[in-house]
Amino acid sequence: MCICVARTEMGFGSRSLCCFLVAVSVIMIACICSADELAGHVNKSTSTMKWKDKQRKCNVFEGQWVYDDSYPLYNSSACPYIRKEFDCLKYGRPDHRYLHYKWQPKECDLPRFDGEDFLRRFKGKKIMFIGDSVSLNHWQSLICLLHAAVPLSNIIQETNSSISTFTFQDYEVSVMLYHSLYLVDIEMEQIGRVLKLDSLKNGKTWKQVDVLIFNTWLWWYRRGISQPWDYIQEGDKIYKDMDRMVAFRKGLMTWANWVDSNVNPKSTRVFFQGISPSHYNGREWNEPGVTNCSKESEPISGETYPSGLPPAAIVVEEVLKGISKPVYLLDITTLSQLRKDAHPSSYNGFKGMDCTHWCIAGLPDTWNQLLYAALISL
Repeated sequence: MCICVARTEMGFGSRSLCCFLVAVSVIMIACICSADELAGHVNKSTSTMKWKDKQRKCNVFEGQWVYDDSYPLYNSSACPYIRKEFDCLKYGRPDHRYLHYKWQPKECDLPRFDGEDFLRRFKGKKIMFIGDSVSLNHWQSLICLLHAAVPLSNIIQETNSSISTFTFQDYEVSVMLYHSLYLVDIEMEQIGRVLKLDSLKNGKTWKQVDVLIFNTWLWWYRRGISQPWDYIQEGDKIYKDMDRMVAFRKGLMTWANWVDSNVNPKSTRVFFQGISPSHYNGREWNEPGVTNCSKESEPISGETYPSGLPPAAIVVEEVLKGISKPVYLLDITTLSQLRKDAHPSSYNGFKGMDCTHWCIAGLPDTWNQLLYAALISL
């Protein structure tokens, strides 16, 4: 180390020369660091631009599942937020192959989920999932992906009657879940519980959110004691029941009208999660006699599901085409149909057979990878 002295009349003294050289070195290092940082931003920007260009030419929802040892994207045992419905490894699932599959679109590669980049991009923003327990499944996956990227980040959890929120304080990002089975309203009246196909009062809570991810379908075909309504109302007419696909379309149209009337595309991005399938009927994947997913350990090979799309997925596509505001269909139906191996089956905290929801870590991480890819391309 040298100590600087004043310059002599004859020029620089040895100590002055030492200090001069140190100063020059510091400046050069600073310039190199700045250049590297700038290059990092340029590379990130260039990568994003390349992905945007690729996505315009690629349907990311057409492809197949390939085995990849670099998956899963995180260790589920290190995520403390997984509910017992979805924590398959904790509850004894013996096979782990289902964790190592990557979704491979036909004509491009998906960008790998980058949790830190996600949080930086949405600093100060609110992201809300609105829907049933499949939305809960999706939301919990995103929480684990982000937690894995910033495990030491300060996280605040808040829950009230209808909204659960995780706030990543260091980034001021809130990831929220709004519980809604039908999107449209159910109200208690003198005759009983009434499902109102043309009423959507809860929408006021969804305003002023930066990213909205909607989902509904699972409860539309429920009957008996699991059906949470007694009558259906449309306008002034009250029905004891209605064709469920017709009711689903009417309810979805009410939601579509809400989007057109209330969403400002300059400040809010809207997604609709496609229909999430279940696997209880082996005839759908050419295995007659199979009645659940308990022995399934590998995806269906290829790009198509033998029984094709469920009718509800077609209704969703038709309704979305009629919305004037931009709504992005997170079209997870076919790629999820191929994953008959990705359900909890009996490996959950209730020990019941569940071929409707999905293990975490697992398939919902791919849904979030597709969500991330869409967000950086819009």
